[in-house]
Amino acid sequence: MINKKSFKDKVLEIVANIPKGSTMTYKEVAIAAKSPRAFRAVGTIMAHNFNPKIPCHRVIKSSGQIGNYNRGGERKKQAILKQEKAI
Repeated sequence: MINKKSFKDKVLEIVANIPKGSTMTYKEVAIAAKSPRAFRAVGTIMAHNFNPKIPCHRVIKSSGQIGNYNRGGERKKQAILKQEKAI
């Protein structure tokens, strides 16, 4: 039996591998997960991620806006990204 990863598992793996000091957009994550139109689903997955090993703060909007952060809001996300020299 082949163990096929779910879309959520693919997204979490991709985001877990975003290096410190870098970002990806929700759309880039969706494309990397082989579901290019599922960028809103990526946002939903990030909104429900509370695993500190998954750096969901490194996923931003295609417009360059920071977007929300489930562990402290947009200001907290922006502060973390500045600290990591990602923005």
